[in-house]
Amino acid sequence: MRRSRITAYVASLLLAVGGALTGAAAAQASPTAAATGYVALGDSYSSGVGADSYISSSGDCLRSTKSYPYLWAAAHSPSSFAFTACSGARTGDVLANQLAPLNSSTGLVSISIGGNDAGFADVMTTCVLQSDSGCLSRIATAKAYVDSTLPGQLDTVYSTISAKAPAAHVVVLGYPRFYKLGATCLGLSDTKRAAINGAADYLDSAIAKRAADHGFTFGDVRTTFTGHELCSGSAWLHSLNLLNITESYHPTAAGHSGGYLPVFTGAA
Repeated sequence: MRRSRITAYVASLLLAVGGALTGAAAAQASPTAAATGYVALGDSYSSGVGADSYISSSGDCLRSTKSYPYLWAAAHSPSSFAFTACSGARTGDVLANQLAPLNSSTGLVSISIGGNDAGFADVMTTCVLQSDSGCLSRIATAKAYVDSTLPGQLDTVYSTISAKAPAAHVVVLGYPRFYKLGATCLGLSDTKRAAINGAADYLDSAIAKRAADHGFTFGDVRTTFTGHELCSGSAWLHSLNLLNITESYHPTAAGHSGGYLPVFTGAA
C-alpha cells in the first residue's frame, strides 16, 4: 500500500508538471498564433501611385484601392489591416511615420523601400533630359549610393520592424525592370533603357541581400512583369506623362493586380 501510494503521488506530480509545461508552451505560442494583423509599409510602389482609385483620406500619400496591399487584404480578410505606405517615402519616412500600427499581433508586413533613397526620380529625370553619358553618370552615382549607404538604411528599417512586430512574417517587395529591350520604341535610347534596367537589377539585388540577412522574404516582381515592361506593347507601367508626372514610371492597376499581387500572395 505504501509503495502504491508513492507511485500514485509521483504519477500525479508528473501529470501536474506536464500540464504546467504544456500550459506554458501554449502561453508562449499564443502571441504568434494571435498575430494575424497585416501592415503595409513602404513607398509609392506599395501605396499604389499610378493605379488610380486613391483613398481620399490618404492625401498626398496616394494610397489606392487597386494597390496590391489593398487587394490582398480584401481577398484574405486579415484580423486588422493598416495601410501606411506613402508616395515619395524614403527609409527615414518609414521610421518616422509608418510604424505605429506594428505590434505583437502583427502577423504579416509588406514593404517596398529604397528606390527613393537611391534617387530613382532624379535618375529618370536625368536620363530623359540628358545625353547617354549624362544618364550613365547619374546611374553610376546611384549605384555607388546603393553600395555605400543604402544597406545601412535598410538594416535600420528592417531591425526596427522586427523589434516592433516580433511575430510578423515580413515580405520585402522589389522593383520591376522598366523596359523591354530589343523592341522598336520611341523615347529613350537603347543605351539608356539597358542602363536603367541594369540599375533596377542592381537595386533589387542589394535589397534582396539585406532582406535575406534579416530573415525576411524577398518578392521578386521582375518575373511577373516580364513581357509587360515599357516598349512591350502590353505595359503594366506608366511611361513619362508630362500631365501627371507623379504617376510616370509607376505600375498601373494591372501592374498591381497582375504583377505585384501574385508575388506577394505567393510570399505571404
